[in-house]
Amino acid sequence: GDLDTTFNPGTNASVRAIAVQPDGKILIGGTFTTVGGETRNRIARLHPNGELDTAFNPGANSYVHVLALQPDGKILIGGTFTTVGDETRNRIARLHSNGELDTTFNPGADNNVLTIALQPNGKILVGGGFTNLSGQSRNYIARLHANGELDTAFNPGVSNYVLALALQPDGKILVGGPFITIGGETRNHIARLHSDGELDTAFNPGANNIIWAFALQS
Repeated sequence: GDLDTTFNPGTNASVRAIAVQPDGKILIGGTFTTVGGETRNRIARLHPNGELDTAFNPGANSYVHVLALQPDGKILIGGTFTTVGDETRNRIARLHSNGELDTTFNPGADNNVLTIALQPNGKILVGGGFTNLSGQSRNYIARLHANGELDTAFNPGVSNYVLALALQPDGKILVGGPFITIGGETRNHIARLHSDGELDTAFNPGANNIIWAFALQS
C-alpha cells in the first residue's frame, strides 16, 4: 500500500477512466487538458513507468468517462464529447491502437455515455444518460454490433441513467445506476438481465441509493 514514488505523470484535472493494454501501456480519460505538462485533451496514454506516450494524441473536445479495450487492440471511448480527433463523434467513438479515429464506427448518442461492456461475441453494451442511440429510441441502455450498428433485438429500457455494467461468465448482464424500473419492472438501482436483454426476475437485491460500480469475484 505504499505510494510508488517512481510513478507521477500528473494531470491538470480529473482522471475518470483507466485501462491497461496488454503491452503494459496505460490509457487514461477524464476532464484534463494536460498530462505531464504536455497538452492532452481528455485522453492520453502513458508508458508503464508513467511517462507520456508522445505518439498517442487523439484528443476529445469534452469529458471522457469510460474506456474499453477490444481484443483486437481497438479502444472504445464514451463521455460527453462531440468531436474526437477533429471529427464529429457524439459521446461514443472507437480508436485504432495508435490513437487514430476508426472512421467506420459512428453510432452517436444524444447524451452522455458513462459505461461500456464488451461481450465475448464482439457486441458492445452501452449505458449512460442517452435516450437515443444511432437515431433510434433507447432509454439509458443499448447494445451495438461490433461494427457500431444498433442491435435492434436488445431494448430492455431503464427509467434513469445507467452508470455501471458488468458481464457475468454465464452471459448475464449486471446493471447499476439511479433507476427504479427496468423492463417495466421495479428494480431499485441494481438489476440483472439475460443475454437477450430480458429481465432476470430471480435477481432483485435492491439498494437504497445509486450503484456506481461492479467488480465480479472469481
